Amino acid sequence: MTFELFGRVHKELSITGHAFYEMILSISELVNRKVQIIRLHWQASTLLQRIDDVTAEVGQQIVVQVSDRLQDQSHPDSVVGVIDRTLADAISRVRELKQTLIGVDAEIRELKIETVHQNLLSLQQDLALRSGGIERLTVVRGAAAAGQPVSALPQCSSTSVAAVLRGPFLLTPTHDLQFRPGDIVVLVGVQTELDQLVSWFVGQRSFTTSFTRSVYRG
Repeated sequence: MTFELFGRVHKELSITGHAFYEMILSISELVNRKVQIIRLHWQASTLLQRIDDVTAEVGQQIVVQVSDRLQDQSHPDSVVGVIDRTLADAISRVRELKQTLIGVDAEIRELKIETVHQNLLSLQQDLALRSGGIERLTVVRGAAAAGQPVSALPQCSSTSVAAVLRGPFLLTPTHDLQFRPGDIVVLVGVQTELDQLVSWFVGQRSFTTSFTRSVYRG
């Protein structure tokens, strides 16, 4: 009995230690990723400032050249040639800076996507430990949910509408908000309830009688 107890304690400590180690690694990766994002934002800000500096510089040079031309009109063609070269050089420098800026912006987006993925994985793990889950469902035309308000959602003990995405908009799931075909609905709750609610949005299968009685009020 004593050895069995010690075995259980050892197992629990091993699991706890492993979870703690994984948590430390996750936090370290998150902090490192955010530091990289801050560094890239600073680099992007510097590139934008350099572009502004180039445009300001070429503007000053053109003003000087035009002013000199007004004072001395003996060689107008040479002045025009100098301005053309100045503009061509500025355009080339700005193009290079913009290409670098595009690369930096792509790195920032990639890191942000990685951060979102990590957050979603952590959320899924947290929910799974509590028999919960998250579902992303698209309302199908002809499904029970189409044309119904959020308040008509079969009432479950723990499931709720976290968000409704409609085109480019993020809508607040108020009670009177009506679901439309094509809406993306994010649900959070107990996994068994989520599994039962799928058909209400996609119309693939009907609710069982027992579930209908248990989730509808009245």
